[in-house]
Amino acid sequence: MADITGFDPNQAGNPNNNIFGLPFSEEDSRVVLLPIPWEVTVSYNAGTARAAEQVFKASLQVDLFDPDVKDGWKQGFYMKDIDRKILLKSDYLRKEAELYIDYISKGDAVCDNKFMSKSLREINEGSKFLNNWVYEQTSALLQKGKLVGLLGGDHSTPFGFFRAIAEQHADFGILQIDAHCDLRKAYEDFRYSHASVMYNALSEIPEIKKLVQVGVRDYCEEEWEYICNSEGRVVTYFDKSIKERQFEGETWKEIVNDIVDQLPEKVLISFDIDGLDPKLCPNTGTPVQGGFETEQVFYLFKKVIESGRTIIGFDLNEIGVGESCGDASVGARVLFKLCNLLVKSNS
Repeated sequence: MADITGFDPNQAGNPNNNIFGLPFSEEDSRVVLLPIPWEVTVSYNAGTARAAEQVFKASLQVDLFDPDVKDGWKQGFYMKDIDRKILLKSDYLRKEAELYIDYISKGDAVCDNKFMSKSLREINEGSKFLNNWVYEQTSALLQKGKLVGLLGGDHSTPFGFFRAIAEQHADFGILQIDAHCDLRKAYEDFRYSHASVMYNALSEIPEIKKLVQVGVRDYCEEEWEYICNSEGRVVTYFDKSIKERQFEGETWKEIVNDIVDQLPEKVLISFDIDGLDPKLCPNTGTPVQGGFETEQVFYLFKKVIESGRTIIGFDLNEIGVGESCGDASVGARVLFKLCNLLVKSNS
């Protein structure tokens, strides 16, 4: 374990240290964060592929005192280096995807255009490559006994992590904070689209016994029908329904208790930052009015732990990059809370 006797948590974060200015190595850390600089299939605003470096910088301003998890950081939080080869591959395929999305938006047939057909094939192959890379990276960390968190990148990125978690823990559930369902089948012909991650996870990973979605407020009829026909495997708490329940007198505590009751014993948190009110994350890929304050979501996570359930991992995605540092600042604080809750849940 790292010697932290000379480390002062009350001082400004040291940029020569790791995430949050902490003086831990990967070997010494209980929580290891994998940054995934990937945004190939985003369908609106880009930038999240570079979120990890912005969040790292903002993390140096995060105070390490958390009254809910005192001294959680002492167990060690570490973020691996950003893989520049993955970022370059994302940049290349993102340009291909932009051309492809523009082409199909005009109603032209892909089969009539050899270049577009080639682009689609390359994008789908690239997404499979990314899924396998994430699986290999996270599987290796889990086998070492690490608690693992992912920092995207778009919301397609955790699919390989879900596979690794399934091998490590067998049956588990996903608690998804999101403005969107992500239950579309091959959105825009991209099989592993950011808008399809939960569809793909449920289709390909039988160990996922339950998907509980919270805060959804932008979805299509196809996704609505999927939820209705899931026989309870997918339970969605729409933003509209949550707010109407509150308007009619229910407390957030009562609604949270209802949500927690739907979860199995082992829970992975999949946090799309656009689940928050967009005033907190205006540069996220697809902002939608409505959503949560951070403390509402943190209260939900706290109650998951208090219920006796175990948080077995998390992903945090779709943090935007803008001219100000606001998105990264919010993202860094959400990330710190998730790290703390992960160690508390596994203490």
